Amino acid sequence: MVPSEENQLVPKEVESAAEEPRVLCIIQDTTNSKTVNERVTLNLPASTPLKRLFEDVASKVGYVNGTFDLMWGNGDNVTDTQTPIDQNSDKTILDAGFEPGKKNFLHLTDKDGEQPHIMPEESGTTDDSVQDRFIGPLPREGSVGCTNDYVSQNYSYSSVLSKSETGYVGLVNQAMTCYLNSLLQTLFMTPEFRNALYKWEFEESEEDPVTSIPYQLQRLFVLLQTSKKRAIETTDVTRSFGWDSSEAWQQHDVQELCRVMFDALEQKWKQTEQADLINQLYQGKLKDYVRCLECGYEGWRIDTYLDIPLVIRPYGSNQAFASVEEALHAFIQPEILDGPNQYFCERCKKKCDARKGLRFLHFPYLLTLQLKRFDFDYTTMHRIKLNDRMTFPEELDMSVFIDVEDEKSPQTDSCTDSGAENEGSCHSDQMSNDFSNDDGVDEGICLESNSAAERISKAGSEKSSLLYELFSVMVHSGSAAGGHYYACIKSFSDDHWYSFNDQHVSKITQEDIKKTYGGSSGSRGYYSSAFASSTNAYMLIYRLKDPTRNAKFLEAHEYPEHIKQLVQKERELEEQEKRQREIERNTCKIKLFCMHPTKQIMMENKLEVHKDRTLQEAVEIAYKLMELEEAVPLDCCRLVKYDEFHDYLERSYEGEEDTPMGLLLGGVKSTYMFDLLLETRRPDQIFQCYKPGEVMVKVHVVDLKTESVAPPISVRAYLNQTVSEFKQLISKATHLPAETMRVVLERCYNDLRLLNVSSKTLKAEGFFRSNKVFIESSESSDRHVAYTDSHLWKLLDRHANTIRLYVSLPEQSPGSQFRRAVYQKSSGDSGNLDEACERVKGPVVNMKSVEAILEESTEKLKSLSLQQQQEGDNGDSSKSTEASDFENIESPLNEIDSSASAENRELENQIQISDPENLQSEERSDSDVNNDRSTSSVDSDILSSSHSSDTLCNVDNAPIPLANGLDSHSITSSRRSKAHQGKKETWDTAEEDSGTDSEYDESGKSRGEAQYMYFKSEPYTADEGSGEGQKWLMVHVDKRITLSAFKQHLEPFVGVPSSHFKVFRVYASNQEFESVRLNETLSSFSDDNKITIRLGRALKKGEYRVKVYQLLVNEPEPCKFLLDAVFAKGMTVRQSKEELLPQLREQCGLDLTIDRFRLRKKTWKNPGTVFLDYHIYEEDINISSNWEVFLEILDGVEKMKSMSQLAVLSRRWRPSEMKLDSFQEVVLESSSVEELKEKLSEISGIPLENIEFAKGRGTFPCDISILEIHQDLDWNPKVSTLNVWPLYICDDGAVIFYRDKTEELMELTDEQRNELMKKESSRLQKTGHRVTYSPRKEKALKIYLDGAPNKELTQD
Repeated sequence: MVPSEENQLVPKEVESAAEEPRVLCIIQDTTNSKTVNERVTLNLPASTPLKRLFEDVASKVGYVNGTFDLMWGNGDNVTDTQTPIDQNSDKTILDAGFEPGKKNFLHLTDKDGEQPHIMPEESGTTDDSVQDRFIGPLPREGSVGCTNDYVSQNYSYSSVLSKSETGYVGLVNQAMTCYLNSLLQTLFMTPEFRNALYKWEFEESEEDPVTSIPYQLQRLFVLLQTSKKRAIETTDVTRSFGWDSSEAWQQHDVQELCRVMFDALEQKWKQTEQADLINQLYQGKLKDYVRCLECGYEGWRIDTYLDIPLVIRPYGSNQAFASVEEALHAFIQPEILDGPNQYFCERCKKKCDARKGLRFLHFPYLLTLQLKRFDFDYTTMHRIKLNDRMTFPEELDMSVFIDVEDEKSPQTDSCTDSGAENEGSCHSDQMSNDFSNDDGVDEGICLESNSAAERISKAGSEKSSLLYELFSVMVHSGSAAGGHYYACIKSFSDDHWYSFNDQHVSKITQEDIKKTYGGSSGSRGYYSSAFASSTNAYMLIYRLKDPTRNAKFLEAHEYPEHIKQLVQKERELEEQEKRQREIERNTCKIKLFCMHPTKQIMMENKLEVHKDRTLQEAVEIAYKLMELEEAVPLDCCRLVKYDEFHDYLERSYEGEEDTPMGLLLGGVKSTYMFDLLLETRRPDQIFQCYKPGEVMVKVHVVDLKTESVAPPISVRAYLNQTVSEFKQLISKATHLPAETMRVVLERCYNDLRLLNVSSKTLKAEGFFRSNKVFIESSESSDRHVAYTDSHLWKLLDRHANTIRLYVSLPEQSPGSQFRRAVYQKSSGDSGNLDEACERVKGPVVNMKSVEAILEESTEKLKSLSLQQQQEGDNGDSSKSTEASDFENIESPLNEIDSSASAENRELENQIQISDPENLQSEERSDSDVNNDRSTSSVDSDILSSSHSSDTLCNVDNAPIPLANGLDSHSITSSRRSKAHQGKKETWDTAEEDSGTDSEYDESGKSRGEAQYMYFKSEPYTADEGSGEGQKWLMVHVDKRITLSAFKQHLEPFVGVPSSHFKVFRVYASNQEFESVRLNETLSSFSDDNKITIRLGRALKKGEYRVKVYQLLVNEPEPCKFLLDAVFAKGMTVRQSKEELLPQLREQCGLDLTIDRFRLRKKTWKNPGTVFLDYHIYEEDINISSNWEVFLEILDGVEKMKSMSQLAVLSRRWRPSEMKLDSFQEVVLESSSVEELKEKLSEISGIPLENIEFAKGRGTFPCDISILEIHQDLDWNPKVSTLNVWPLYICDDGAVIFYRDKTEELMELTDEQRNELMKKESSRLQKTGHRVTYSPRKEKALKIYLDGAPNKELTQD
């Protein structure tokens, strides 16, 4: 569809209102859930009175005027204090505040709490004054429009209930089925077709009604004739065609649909009274002849047609035919066959000049003319639409086009139907020949006389009565790429013209028909727009004016009995639907919540209750809906007004058990600004009264001694209460003294405000509907400390920033024997988070306090920083950066347990001598795009040969890494040496393990000293399906901690230094992505996120993780994943190849030498630049994180020695054998086409002058069907170099097909072609390549006679 054109309105040109400003009104009907998302749009003159506005809205939406209100709206928001617009005011809409040139939003609402009344369908009257404001062909539900009117294509729920003012019913556009709607409305408005269809009787015992096309058409016509709706669906008809929902998104040609549908009906009507109906109504006859100009001998044959295709513009001409009459004359204009086109005369026995042409012998009762507006432009090689002007008369005299004298020709009597059997080229080029039948001369409906004289007499009388009247114009608006169809149809009942534009039906005039001639007129208005001339007639249908044959529509009393029954059945269904709609309109639908009394989970559902049901009845419905029969008695439940967003109980409904729900909820509305909660109680409890105006406060009691935060207690207060009064209220609820009470309000996330002004009201302090406060009422000295320095603030700050993470540890961690602390499980609302942990298992006797560990760790960090400042960059060169961060810091546990140090030394030794086989995982498959192994091949190799520079401990000074001595207590965040503070990292490089930003200021003081970075862990049993034997930790951690510090906390549980394991964040669908930005915090994580720990050395600065794939050019799947590797900045390609050799041997079983393979660029699946051994990463080759390269095994010595060379992949096409050879690499010294041909000639043996080549299309290996390759590729482009258009071959890896131009294409039988087509389709679908590379391929129009698309019986 072309929305810009479908939305256009065609206005009458009203001169008096031409310059008057217009006001755009957009009305949203909020009275019903079905209409809340629809918009009704009116574009009115600024002088329109408010009364007229209400009348137009009422007419538009189908409501009785005066039963609804209009309120100002701002988008979708309406405030409760709005005043309705005065309907009885004499003001104009401009005086009432409407703004011209802007969108004025209005909301249609209930009047006095009652739903608007629907306008009775029977009383639909036509408002001529509204009708006169627009002329079609695209009117919209009686809207007042002008050229720039915007009207939504959607029809509202209300408008679909009321029939159009014209009395006719529209058809709903399923998506792009406007072409179908136009044809169906034309057939419905054809009396002869409709009456004949009604006479056919469906036998349900013989056929399924769902797949019966005539029956579904019959039902549709009955609904079009009797329905009270504005528009009806066509889905039942398209379902009988065998179409699914995807067909609704395919637009087809209406003339093509006409032929296919007629053929399908003929098939369905075989051996019935309607078997020959299509031919009787639509079929004509013509003669295709060739007459010798020397002897007068004529060869001919009789053809039948259902429509006459008329050329708009003759081939090669820039001038279009001015009228249909001109095009008809051109259609029968003969051509002279002379010169090389001479005709071989059977009588003269030689080639002679001849006249070839067409003659009409008989015109059908219903004459269909197709205006061939779609053509092909051989200059641009695109389809185009011809929008030239072509007039057509309201009455068409066809007698001038029928040749009566032709019947008298003596020569024709001596000829047979087969005399010129193969000479129908002129006809076959122009005619719709799908229905041609060459059975004999006597075929037809009007030439069945044995006597020539009788035939002449009958033809003469026919000629005198060949006056046709136009009754249907099918219009196309758009281009050859797509557009919109609608139909202008004259009713034979009242002789008025109507526009049938999908669901919109409106009356139009003869002047509107003339505007579909096409071309451009100089007048202002509709056709002055850019797309004006693209709206023009495409198909014309005329009916013969013959009083003896012209039928009228059957009256109701004339219906056959089976149609009367069908009418009654459809009426009952419509009445039932109407009753159901009434119930829907009076049903309140609102969200319902309930906290299950035993499961303690919040349940959600939708409560649907009639507005007249009482509150008590609604409670019973909600009780059953929430399935609480086994949990709590009914009398222990009640409904209360609830705000789910703020978790706020607004009010309870004491004493209103018998009040109707419609009154309680404020009427039936599409959406409510509140919800309902089904509240429960124990039998020994009583319900609390919730009064309007109260606010709800969740009170958390804080215990500074245990550093715990208790679960919330709900307290209700008033906004005008003071803080002092509020403390007294809390004191009663918590039994804590109000005198020493400190109250902290959490106004928003991490905004903790101490309420220390007793006289201030809660409203002034920022309380709202639902609030959260923390209270502490001990008599500790912390009360006298500044709030931001107090223990309370620090505890609450930590509480607000702590998240819970689930960490999956490696299954075979080297540190499995490491002693881990087991911590007590926290309780409450993440309360008791900093609870003292249990003692470490083993010989550890005691544990230092939290403060002692923090103080000691901080002092050592400060001393380290000062030492580094003094030493600068002249530190011990034998120590790595990683080691220098830790070597002078002793673990707090060193003083507690000497045996732990021994165990860690043993652990370190185990890491250094560990067998790589134990750490390597199974070989990775190509499909494993995520790093889903515990240890990659390169990581295993690094772990197995761990160098001293990668170890986080110094044997002489600090055998244990710092994190090994940390338990669940807080420490400062990650550290980094001063020497590296000024270095800036890029996005593609990895950070060092110790972080990127210094944590110390100029004086060496830790910036994180005042903040406790909280970390606490405990063993966790994961759900089933998380991996058998998988070890999990549940970690509570401050999300302001850096990833570097977080990894150091995890060291004791993983069992290796933080530089030897990687952190992967698990997203939805179990996708994993590695977190490598060590200086970033965990602020992007949230509660219950999952983390996977995998063994493997983390990247250092300047290192990149690279995925290596093998390139297999002649395999069905040319891209195979091999392994992960690490390449470093400054490394040469040869060095990276040397590091790959042992990994390839061990992990992939590839025993290669360094000169037997190459590395090359990989872009998706396309091979690119060949990397030469001397190239340096980051200097000659750009490299980035998660980089991918191809590894290609060579057959011989590497031919690529210089960057000036070009390596292309060639493949020979053998047309005589219909096959493609394998790929062969060709290395060129330059980009010369001549050199390419020489190389191809050299490897193939084809003479140089016979070489033709073409560049492959798409992704490597550029698959293409062998049925298409010979003609679809751009063979032998006229260029001298490869790096210019259309080749653009500038890099290695391009695919070149070549062939011998003297080799003939194999001739295939139909069976061979079909078999080959099946094989090629299967092959190309498996490889994921398209069969063709043309733009969007049009889907063939088919109607499936048995309703099943997968069957062979189709009409196309």
